[in-house]
Amino acid sequence: MTLMLEAPVDTAIARKAAPPTWLVVAAACAGQFLVVLDVSVVNVALPSMRADLGLSATGLQWVVNAYSIAFAGFMLLGGRAGDLFGRKRMFLVGLGLFTLASLAGGLAQEGWQLLAARAVQGLGAAVLAPSTLTILTSAVPEGAARARAIATWTAVGAGGGAAGGLVGGVLTEGLDWRWVLLINVPLGALVFTAAARWIQESKAGGERRLDLPGAVLVTAGTATLAYGVVQTEAEGWGAAATLVPLGVALALIVTFLAVEARTRLPLMPLGLFRVRAVAAANAAMFVCGMGSFAMWFFMTLYAQNVLGYTPIEAGLALVPSSLAVVAGSKIAPRLMRRAGARTVAVSGVLVTAAGFTWQSTMSPHGGYVTAIMLPGMVMMAGAGLAMTPLASLATSGAAPGDAGLVSGLVNTSRTLGGSLGLAILSTVAAGRSGGGTGAEDLTDGYAAAFRWGAGILLVAVVLLVTWMPRAKETRQAAG
Repeated sequence: MTLMLEAPVDTAIARKAAPPTWLVVAAACAGQFLVVLDVSVVNVALPSMRADLGLSATGLQWVVNAYSIAFAGFMLLGGRAGDLFGRKRMFLVGLGLFTLASLAGGLAQEGWQLLAARAVQGLGAAVLAPSTLTILTSAVPEGAARARAIATWTAVGAGGGAAGGLVGGVLTEGLDWRWVLLINVPLGALVFTAAARWIQESKAGGERRLDLPGAVLVTAGTATLAYGVVQTEAEGWGAAATLVPLGVALALIVTFLAVEARTRLPLMPLGLFRVRAVAAANAAMFVCGMGSFAMWFFMTLYAQNVLGYTPIEAGLALVPSSLAVVAGSKIAPRLMRRAGARTVAVSGVLVTAAGFTWQSTMSPHGGYVTAIMLPGMVMMAGAGLAMTPLASLATSGAAPGDAGLVSGLVNTSRTLGGSLGLAILSTVAAGRSGGGTGAEDLTDGYAAAFRWGAGILLVAVVLLVTWMPRAKETRQAAG
């Protein structure tokens, strides 16, 4: 069963005058910032939400999970929708959904209303996020300029994740928990206006059909996988509540791949994965997400639960790390032109792993400079160096008509990898601490999580060294 669609040639639809490229990049990156910020901004506000709305411990967990599951589950569909219906249109639709859901969540009077709003936020983010990268790569020609634009996109996304704790702490302590959601309304309206004015429409050309069976299977499969992963934190890896959804997710994804192999115009052309750079970069993005995504989570817990920082102090403590990831992202394009994207990606992951190893030496009485600031800067500088070439490589080999899909795949790889890594490392930390709540026990648990994170990152290095194409192709991606 397919839905027939007509689409013009894959090019920007003519306007009176093309806006400056930097305005297009700024609008796309602003959308990405909002999406990533909302992954972490609510964490600090959770206790206040629970007290105000009477949420249970399980309900509180779903304030975060409702967003992340919808975000991961609909990402590939959101990317393909942009290819078929228009990248600008899907950017505006996703941003509109995200903004309205933020308003609804901020005004919620019952727990179920907040959870429903968070799920719709995740859906809007899944439609919006793939378009941010596709709009950027469509507006900037492949080469050095595109590498710089992707570096900005990477830095803004990472900065959004880093800023979440600080923004959430300031809003919760200074105003009210509702403002961690309501702040998205004026920001979303501002970005919507800018995008409507500056971004030009583009969509895929030729015969296009929306592969409904594939869309249903991949959305159900990734959403169920995300659900199974988040269940591990509360139920453990061996519980039926975890194993059943993971098994169902595996079956759905296998069925999806079988359907895509036989469909004339599939939702996700499997031939994409015959492009080594695309396949290797997405695999490395997934593994890097597993190893590094939990950094902000454990650093915030260490600062507050062990060192006694307030939420605002914990957020401020991570500002140097936020600046480091921006610096790493902006330096990466220059290094890519000299050494190639593959070499820079490997170097960045190794630097990140070194930072994780340093952080794993933390103590219950650590000083700020040596226990948080410096290792955090090393971790995030390495992440900035790695993510920019990986994003460039993952998008460089795709046909223009598949740009939205590939962008959705990049975001999905990173998001699902991060969710799985957080579940694994949380289990490691809990097992090492043995259920203890003292500073010594908690520090041991967090340190073990960072050691495991370093090990996972070394797996990503092996993937890159053995699978990623060498200089000729990687230099082309870097420009």
